[in-house]
Amino acid sequence: MKVMITDPTKQSAFVAPMPMKTIEAAAAWRSLDLGDSGDFTYHLSDAEIAELDGAVRTTLGRGIEHIAIDRSNFVLPRLGRELCRIRDDALLRGRGFIVIRGIPVEHYSIAEAAAAFIGIGAYFGKPVSQNGKGHILGHVKDLGRSVQDPTARIYQTTSRQTFHTDSADIVALLCLKTAKAGGLSRIVSSIFLYNEMFRRRPDLAATLFAPFCFDRRGEVPPGKKGHYEISIFHWYADQLSVIYGNRHYIESAQRFAGVPRLTTKQIEALDLFDALANDPANYLDIEFRPGDIQLIHNHVILHDRTDYEDWPEPGRKRHLLRLWLCPPNGRPLPPAFADRYGSTEIGNRGGIVLSGVKMNAPLEAC
Repeated sequence: MKVMITDPTKQSAFVAPMPMKTIEAAAAWRSLDLGDSGDFTYHLSDAEIAELDGAVRTTLGRGIEHIAIDRSNFVLPRLGRELCRIRDDALLRGRGFIVIRGIPVEHYSIAEAAAAFIGIGAYFGKPVSQNGKGHILGHVKDLGRSVQDPTARIYQTTSRQTFHTDSADIVALLCLKTAKAGGLSRIVSSIFLYNEMFRRRPDLAATLFAPFCFDRRGEVPPGKKGHYEISIFHWYADQLSVIYGNRHYIESAQRFAGVPRLTTKQIEALDLFDALANDPANYLDIEFRPGDIQLIHNHVILHDRTDYEDWPEPGRKRHLLRLWLCPPNGRPLPPAFADRYGSTEIGNRGGIVLSGVKMNAPLEAC
């Protein structure tokens, strides 16, 4: 079915496809209804850790660069099968998130930790660039930047991120070091948010099926504007996919000439969406431990990070590694995603790619 959304500032009405029903799926969860954390945590066995250690030593010993690590040269006969099962059952068809616990980062150098992380990530999908510098390996670390800087990414600060999605099918985070206080990972089911909006205010749910403008924060692909335009909710191939570059980026996009002012109805819809996302009964807080990998399916999960107080000593500061991954068996995405993902081709989409930038995997935050 379709619902008509009339924008009084335009001559014609926008027609937004909308399922006109709630979505019954494992991904439509809320924290109040989740069980013990053991339900979404996979603990590596001693045998799996030994297999991982061997793959790290072999890969680096052969002189393989981090950018070139893939399943063909990072061989995990036993653990690899489990990782593929987790990808399919937990991420792509299940709740949309999981924590893998037990990576022995305390025994690894940064090069070894990065190799282990990229190698594990290869069993979930192909890594794609996370920024305009072509980094396939990201460093989530405070670089002293301000959230008010229109070119800064919020993960480069100690500020709360607010709920958002990244521009890839799967995002993975490996915790190397934790903050002195705070810095919790916070996630919420975007499918549940749609369901609740549809139950309470279907008119506001419908508003999020129409386009909003998001700030690219200075990372502009060739031929593109400083902002992109996309709906938050998408009903396509009988699945609901959600993309939300975050509220800050909607508001900062208002600085561009030609971007229409947000309507009262749009603001009301965003306010309800954000209020539901920020309800403690709905979101789940996950406390990172060194050696944890958190993986989430961006199309069904929003993620956030609470603000934090860091250690004063440089060697103790909070530090996470990040991968954006494109699985070979991802879901179909509507054509509208191409402006942000570069393509909607399954197995070959996502990331931020600028002209002339070579992909690389830096071992330090930059």
